[in-house]
Amino acid sequence: MTINLENQLGEHADELYNSLVSAHEGLSEEQSARLNVRLILLLMNQVGDASLIRQVLTQAVDSLHNA
Repeated sequence: MTINLENQLGEHADELYNSLVSAHEGLSEEQSARLNVRLILLLMNQVGDASLIRQVLTQAVDSLHNA
């Protein structure tokens, strides 16, 4: 399966981004990191495709090195 880099959130993108930022408000750095890990694991479970998850992980790592 190919990674879809197009916006799939449509008109909800900004609202969801703001919800993510708000979820981190008032958290310590450690709590914020733990929240991110939990969120990532829950979303990976929702995707449920190990191959796709590996591709996305590779894409994310590569984007850090190419930034």
